[in-house]
Amino acid sequence: MHRDLTARLFDGPTMARLTDLADLDPALVLDEFTTREAVTALAEAEVIVSSWGCPPIDEAVLAAAPRLRAVIHAAGSVKHHITDVCWQRGIQVTSAAWANALPVAEYTVAAVLLANKQLLRIREDYRDRRAPHDWQRGYPDAGNYRRTVGIVGASLIGRRVLELLRPHDLDLLLHDPYVDAAEAARLGARPVDLDELCAASDVVSVHAPELPDTHHLIDGRRLALMRDGATLVNTSRGSLVDQDALVRELTSGRLDAVLDVTVPEVLPADSPLYDLPNVVLTPHIAGSLGRELHRMAAAAADELAHYTAGRPFAHPVLAEAVHRSA
Repeated sequence: MHRDLTARLFDGPTMARLTDLADLDPALVLDEFTTREAVTALAEAEVIVSSWGCPPIDEAVLAAAPRLRAVIHAAGSVKHHITDVCWQRGIQVTSAAWANALPVAEYTVAAVLLANKQLLRIREDYRDRRAPHDWQRGYPDAGNYRRTVGIVGASLIGRRVLELLRPHDLDLLLHDPYVDAAEAARLGARPVDLDELCAASDVVSVHAPELPDTHHLIDGRRLALMRDGATLVNTSRGSLVDQDALVRELTSGRLDAVLDVTVPEVLPADSPLYDLPNVVLTPHIAGSLGRELHRMAAAAADELAHYTAGRPFAHPVLAEAVHRSA
């Protein structure tokens, strides 16, 4: 992992738990596998505890690690470092993706509820008026009662968003090609195709993985299907939305947006998305931030406890599911 991540990721009690469970040197943090220090450690390693910044565990790394049996990832996606040879070797893999999904879902739910309250439009109106006004008359359609929210992708995050939204008086729609009607019903949503979801929703929230098939999943045509005044929320990946088409819609004032991800990840200083009054733009912080990092570390410690006790991982990553995950 990134060398400067360890102190922020593992608090004292969690690091103490890791060292109680295994022969682990808290000072040994690797951000590459080719140094003499790394090669020496790999020769004895049975488990790698990884996080953001872990280099690929490729054939050369596995050759240097004959005893390696498991990788416990204290973060989300494993696509960047778990290679095909890991699966071929039978390496067990687990991820704290479920733990990282929780703050993303919380961010999304907050965005959905505030979007339906027409927070951005009322904020700008109030800022301009700076005087008493009949807000009930001015915003008769504001509020969350019987609003329609469309969830694109029943990922870990998408499912958690649906769970958190269920107590509210909302009509929940779901588009996911891998979810049938019965499962959607169990999630509290009605399955629809993506065009219908875009056209029917007051808020469209994107939670699909970044795959070749999902590039510009929300394209100009689907943005045009969205209702006037609707809000797009994207906490997934910027590539899932045609950003140029979205900017055109936002600049016209027809749509609102809450964007935690963009293309590129840090926008040029002259991007209109920084200044548009109908846009909430954040720098990819919906996932674990600050104290929330400790949840992922605790999840890794829990999985190490399972491993040392000879029990299966509670949150295994399966080779056959990786191709359609984030």
